[in-house]
Amino acid sequence: MTDMLKGKRVGFAMCGSFCTFSKAFEAAQTLSSLGCELTPIMSFNAASISSRFGDAAAHISQIEEICGRKAILSIADAEPIGPKKLLDALVVCPCTGNTMAKLACGITDTPVTMAVKSHIRNGRPVLLALATNDALAASAKNIGFLQNCRHYYFVPYAQDDSENKPNSMIARFELLPEALCSALEGRQLQPVVRQI
Repeated sequence: MTDMLKGKRVGFAMCGSFCTFSKAFEAAQTLSSLGCELTPIMSFNAASISSRFGDAAAHISQIEEICGRKAILSIADAEPIGPKKLLDALVVCPCTGNTMAKLACGITDTPVTMAVKSHIRNGRPVLLALATNDALAASAKNIGFLQNCRHYYFVPYAQDDSENKPNSMIARFELLPEALCSALEGRQLQPVVRQI
Protein backbone atom coordinates (compact mmCIF):
# COMPACT_ATOMS: atom_id res chain seq x y z
CA MET A 1 0.00 0.00 0.00
CA THR A 2 2.82 2.40 0.81
CA ASP A 3 4.04 2.10 -2.82
CA MET A 4 1.50 4.81 -3.59
CA LEU A 5 3.63 7.32 -1.61
CA LYS A 6 6.50 7.30 -4.10
CA GLY A 7 6.80 10.71 -5.71
CA LYS A 8 4.05 12.27 -3.61
CA ARG A 9 4.75 15.87 -2.64
CA VAL A 10 4.16 16.00 1.11
CA GLY A 11 4.50 18.93 3.48
CA PHE A 12 5.92 17.87 6.84
CA ALA A 13 4.90 20.52 9.37
CA MET A 14 6.20 20.43 12.93
CA CYS A 15 4.70 22.16 15.98
CA GLY A 16 6.19 22.58 19.45
CA SER A 17 5.54 19.24 21.14
CA PHE A 18 9.26 18.90 21.79
CA CYS A 19 9.06 15.61 23.68
CA THR A 20 7.80 13.93 20.48
CA PHE A 21 10.35 15.43 18.08
CA SER A 22 12.47 12.26 17.99
CA LYS A 23 9.42 10.26 16.88
CA ALA A 24 8.50 12.95 14.36
CA PHE A 25 11.98 12.87 12.84
CA GLU A 26 11.74 9.07 12.56
CA ALA A 27 8.35 9.42 10.85
CA ALA A 28 9.77 11.96 8.38
CA GLN A 29 12.69 9.63 7.65
CA THR A 30 10.26 6.78 6.99
CA LEU A 31 8.22 8.89 4.56
CA SER A 32 11.40 9.94 2.79
CA SER A 33 12.55 6.33 2.48
CA LEU A 34 9.18 5.46 0.93
CA GLY A 35 9.80 7.99 -1.81
CA CYS A 36 7.88 11.04 -0.58
CA GLU A 37 9.22 14.41 -1.67
CA LEU A 38 9.09 16.21 1.66
CA THR A 39 8.87 19.95 2.27
CA PRO A 40 9.66 20.84 5.92
CA ILE A 41 7.57 23.49 7.66
CA MET A 42 7.97 24.61 11.27
CA SER A 43 5.85 26.72 13.58
CA PHE A 44 7.52 29.71 15.18
CA ASN A 45 7.80 27.81 18.49
CA ALA A 46 9.16 24.64 16.89
CA ALA A 47 11.82 26.64 15.07
CA SER A 48 12.90 28.96 17.89
CA ILE A 49 12.60 27.25 21.29
CA SER A 50 15.46 25.18 22.64
CA SER A 51 14.50 22.81 25.44
CA ARG A 52 15.78 19.78 27.31
CA PHE A 53 14.76 17.83 24.20
CA GLY A 54 17.26 19.63 21.99
CA ASP A 55 18.53 22.81 20.38
CA ALA A 56 16.20 24.72 18.04
CA ALA A 57 18.85 25.27 15.36
CA ALA A 58 19.77 21.58 15.47
CA HIS A 59 16.12 20.64 14.99
CA ILE A 60 15.87 22.84 11.90
CA SER A 61 19.06 21.30 10.50
CA GLN A 62 17.83 17.78 11.19
CA ILE A 63 14.48 18.14 9.44
CA GLU A 64 16.12 19.93 6.52
CA GLU A 65 18.64 17.11 6.17
CA ILE A 66 15.90 14.47 6.23
CA CYS A 67 13.76 16.33 3.70
CA GLY A 68 16.60 17.59 1.51
CA ARG A 69 15.08 21.08 1.43
CA LYS A 70 15.21 24.31 3.40
CA ALA A 71 12.44 24.59 5.96
CA ILE A 72 9.56 27.02 5.53
CA LEU A 73 9.84 29.23 8.62
CA SER A 74 7.64 32.23 7.83
CA ILE A 75 3.98 32.90 7.11
CA ALA A 76 4.93 34.62 3.86
CA ASP A 77 6.85 31.58 2.62
CA ALA A 78 3.99 29.22 3.54
CA GLU A 79 1.28 31.21 1.73
CA PRO A 80 2.15 30.10 -1.86
CA ILE A 81 1.60 26.41 -1.01
CA GLY A 82 -2.06 26.58 -2.02
CA PRO A 83 -2.03 28.98 -4.98
CA LYS A 84 0.90 27.13 -6.58
CA LYS A 85 -0.52 23.69 -5.63
CA LEU A 86 2.85 22.67 -4.25
CA LEU A 87 1.69 19.67 -2.19
CA ASP A 88 -0.37 16.53 -2.66
CA ALA A 89 -0.81 16.21 1.11
CA LEU A 90 0.21 18.04 4.27
CA VAL A 91 1.18 16.23 7.46
CA VAL A 92 1.29 18.11 10.77
CA CYS A 93 3.57 16.01 12.97
CA PRO A 94 3.51 16.65 15.85
CA CYS A 95 0.29 18.65 16.00
CA THR A 96 -0.17 20.36 19.35
CA GLY A 97 -3.44 21.18 21.06
CA ASN A 98 -2.62 24.84 20.48
CA THR A 99 -2.37 24.35 16.72
CA MET A 100 -5.54 22.24 16.60
CA ALA A 101 -7.40 25.03 18.41
CA LYS A 102 -6.16 27.55 15.84
CA LEU A 103 -7.14 25.30 12.93
CA ALA A 104 -10.60 24.75 14.43
CA CYS A 105 -11.09 28.51 14.80
CA GLY A 106 -9.54 29.53 11.47
CA ILE A 107 -6.62 31.37 13.07
CA THR A 108 -3.62 31.82 10.76
CA ASP A 109 -0.68 33.16 12.74
CA THR A 110 2.16 30.66 12.24
CA PRO A 111 3.84 29.10 9.20
CA VAL A 112 2.06 25.81 9.99
CA THR A 113 -1.45 27.25 10.24
CA MET A 114 -0.85 29.26 7.07
CA ALA A 115 0.41 26.16 5.29
CA VAL A 116 -2.74 24.26 6.28
CA LYS A 117 -5.05 27.10 5.29
CA SER A 118 -3.29 27.58 1.97
CA HIS A 119 -3.13 23.85 1.16
CA ILE A 120 -6.67 22.87 2.15
CA ARG A 121 -8.20 25.42 -0.21
CA ASN A 122 -7.38 22.92 -2.97
CA GLY A 123 -9.42 20.17 -1.31
CA ARG A 124 -6.30 18.15 -0.61
CA PRO A 125 -5.73 16.13 2.58
CA VAL A 126 -4.31 17.41 5.85
CA LEU A 127 -3.15 14.64 8.18
CA LEU A 128 -2.78 15.50 11.88
CA ALA A 129 -0.50 13.51 14.20
CA LEU A 130 -1.66 14.90 17.52
CA ALA A 131 0.40 15.16 20.67
CA THR A 132 -1.29 16.98 23.52
CA ASN A 133 -1.63 16.62 27.27
CA ASP A 134 -5.24 17.87 27.20
CA ALA A 135 -6.72 15.76 24.37
CA LEU A 136 -9.42 14.46 26.72
CA ALA A 137 -9.95 17.87 28.33
CA ALA A 138 -9.79 21.34 26.76
CA SER A 139 -8.61 20.09 23.35
CA ALA A 140 -11.31 17.42 23.03
CA LYS A 141 -13.80 19.79 21.38
CA ASN A 142 -11.25 20.86 18.78
CA ILE A 143 -10.28 17.27 17.96
CA GLY A 144 -13.94 16.39 17.55
CA PHE A 145 -14.56 19.45 15.40
CA LEU A 146 -11.63 18.74 13.08
CA GLN A 147 -12.58 15.07 12.78
CA ASN A 148 -15.90 16.30 11.41
CA CYS A 149 -14.31 18.63 8.81
CA ARG A 150 -13.73 17.67 5.22
CA HIS A 151 -10.13 17.02 4.15
CA TYR A 152 -8.84 16.61 7.73
CA TYR A 153 -7.59 13.17 8.77
CA PHE A 154 -5.87 11.87 11.89
CA VAL A 155 -3.04 9.46 12.49
CA PRO A 156 -4.64 7.00 14.95
CA TYR A 157 -3.85 7.97 18.53
CA ALA A 158 -3.85 6.57 22.06
CA GLN A 159 -3.50 7.57 25.69
CA ASP A 160 0.23 7.57 26.31
CA ASP A 161 0.26 7.61 30.13
CA SER A 162 -3.24 7.17 31.53
CA GLU A 163 -1.97 6.83 35.10
CA ASN A 164 0.05 10.03 35.32
CA LYS A 165 -1.47 12.07 32.46
CA PRO A 166 -5.07 10.87 32.14
CA ASN A 167 -6.05 13.52 29.56
CA SER A 168 -3.00 13.06 27.34
CA MET A 169 -3.09 11.41 23.93
CA ILE A 170 -0.40 10.94 21.30
CA ALA A 171 -0.42 9.76 17.70
CA ARG A 172 0.84 6.30 16.87
CA PHE A 173 3.65 7.74 14.75
CA GLU A 174 4.50 4.36 13.22
CA LEU A 175 1.08 4.38 11.55
CA LEU A 176 1.75 7.64 9.71
CA PRO A 177 2.56 6.06 6.30
CA GLU A 178 -0.59 3.94 6.34
CA ALA A 179 -2.69 6.88 7.56
CA LEU A 180 -1.25 9.05 4.79
CA CYS A 181 -2.12 6.48 2.13
CA SER A 182 -5.68 6.39 3.46
CA ALA A 183 -5.92 10.20 3.54
CA LEU A 184 -4.73 10.42 -0.06
CA GLU A 185 -7.61 8.08 -0.92
CA GLY A 186 -10.06 10.25 1.03
CA ARG A 187 -10.43 7.78 3.90
CA GLN A 188 -9.75 7.98 7.64
CA LEU A 189 -7.59 5.08 8.80
CA GLN A 190 -9.56 3.07 11.36
CA PRO A 191 -9.79 2.55 14.22
CA VAL A 192 -8.88 6.11 15.16
CA VAL A 193 -8.42 5.41 18.89
CA ARG A 194 -5.94 2.62 19.61
CA GLN A 195 -3.93 1.07 22.40
CA ILE A 196 -0.44 2.48 22.88
